[in-house]
This record gives sequence, C-alpha cells and structure tokens, in this order.
Amino acid sequence: MTIVINMRKGPAERGLGVAARLIRNGKLVAFPTETVYGLGANALDGAAARRIFEAKGRPADNPLIAHIVEIEWLEELAREIPETAWKLAEKFWPGPLTIVLPARETVPRVTTGGLDTVAVRMPAHPIALGLIRMSGVPVAAPSANISGKPSPTDAEHVIDDFYGRIECIIDGGPTPVGVESTVIDLTGEKPLLLRPGGLPLEEIEKVVGKVEIHPAVRGEVVDVAKAPGMKYRHYAPSAKVIVVEGTEEAVGKKINELIEEFRRNGLKVGVMAMGEHEADAFFYLGKTSEEAARNLFRALRELDRTGVDVIIAQGVEEKGLGLAVMNRLRKAAGFKIVRA
Repeated sequence: MTIVINMRKGPAERGLGVAARLIRNGKLVAFPTETVYGLGANALDGAAARRIFEAKGRPADNPLIAHIVEIEWLEELAREIPETAWKLAEKFWPGPLTIVLPARETVPRVTTGGLDTVAVRMPAHPIALGLIRMSGVPVAAPSANISGKPSPTDAEHVIDDFYGRIECIIDGGPTPVGVESTVIDLTGEKPLLLRPGGLPLEEIEKVVGKVEIHPAVRGEVVDVAKAPGMKYRHYAPSAKVIVVEGTEEAVGKKINELIEEFRRNGLKVGVMAMGEHEADAFFYLGKTSEEAARNLFRALRELDRTGVDVIIAQGVEEKGLGLAVMNRLRKAAGFKIVRA
C-alpha cells in the first residue's frame, strides 16, 4: 500500500514525520523538489538505495544524487573538496545545482553507481528540506519515474508510475522549475558540465569562469556515467519523438509539413511548440525557455496519454534554460533531429 500525503498548502509536520520515519527505516518516499519529484531513500543505507534502482528499473551504474539540508553535510559525503565547490554551494544552494566530488568511503557504492565520486545537492523546496532535516540523513533521490520515461513534475505523474510500488508519495503540487538540476563535475582540473539543468550555465560561469561541456550533453555515447542522464535513453514517452530545429519561421513551416506527411500515412500526430499548430493533439510550451522547461515533461506525458503515434517538438534557443530543454528533447528523440 502507498500512503499519499497531501501537502499542496505547504509542509505539514505530522506528514513529514511519517515520511521521515519511512526514510530512516529504509523505505522509499517520493517528494517534490523545485526541479522534479524525487524518489528518495537513505543515501547511506546501501540496501535502501538498491530499492530505488529496483523500483525504477534503473541500471545499477547510473549514479544517484544525495540531497542534503546543510552545507556542512557536504563534508560527510565528499573528500578533497576544492574551494570552487564551496563558492558554488554558497552562491547557489539551496537550488538546482548538483556538484560531483570524490566520495568518502562511508557512502555506499550502490548510491554512487559503483563510482568513487558522489553527486550532491541541496534542494530549494520547503517540503524536500523539511523531509531531509527530519530524516536526519542525506536522501538519495533520482527522478520519481520509471527509468527512461519523462520525469515527473506533479504528484499525479508519480502516482501513475509508482502507486502500490513504494511506501509513500508526498503531493506538493507542481514543481516550479520543471527540469532536473544542473550537474557540475569538480574532480578534474577544470569544472565540467555533465548535465544542463535548472541552473543556467551562464550563471555558474559568472562564479567559476569558463566551464567545459561534456560531449554527452549533445549526444556523444559514453561508457561511464558520472551523473544521471549521461549514458542511457531518458525522458522518452511511448510515442516516437521528433525535434525540429532552426529559425522560428522555418521550424513552424517544417512542423506543418511533417503533420501532413504523418497524417497521410495514417498516423496520429501530437505537437508541442511555442506557436499554434493544427494537429491531433497540441500542447503550448510557452513563450520563454523558462516556461518551456516548466512545461516540458508534462507536455510529453499528456501528449502520450492522448494516444498519438508521433510527437513533434519545437526546438528552442540554447540560452539560459534552453540548453537543458534541448538536452532533454534530444534525448527523448534519441538525438534524431530534423533541421528546418
């Protein structure tokens, strides 16, 4: 049986107490963060962390992110922490930034995906922070979705995937950012972007200078994933996804051409875009990259629910949160892009 705790009006001490006890007892709790919903367990309990992988159907070499509530907790999880890490933490925590550092031996290797590094962040959501504080332990939490499916940005998405399969779901309403955290690797000589996310790269570079971008961000296949979302197909609905990139006018024209082509072949077509299109199903992404990020995963899930065969997605400019949006869209499409 799954307990669903309604906290849409804010953190409730009684509900958080129930969920925190479950975490301490090695159980799984789905909870909202500012980015997406996470599927949480005690990060220092290898057996509990292993249950996350089992519940999601997640490959064992895909590392988890440990969520903390105080900056000082970083030293309990990581060693050889550079000054750059403290600067980023002071500036952006709590917030959608994950930092990868050498792991302490006390962190189970099941949590780190078998690596000697650990990914850590402090979420900026009162329910997430309250749960971690009351649990008294770092909480490992990937996105609360079946592995490979679009990430959950509302409790309804978590209920669709996990009701009856985990112990508790905390319903905190829609998440405000909509894409996962930005992941920066600080184990090398220079900061390295492993995954674009809810904190724009431009903001990070204002603090630490030039950040290198890992080739996996734009589709290169990797053998070892130092962060979630690098190695395996992610964010994909059941329908085939096609991303159309180019100038706004050319993209709009190309989308209409593709709609007609697929319909002639007897296929139902869904469109997610920043401008209106006549399709079997349509989802308006918004006017800005921030709105597109907030709506992205809901669009993929809702269009999929209509039973369309193909989803055509409009590409956005890779500035601000646009880099994260395009990373997720390209992964959902298996990096199959149509140029307009």
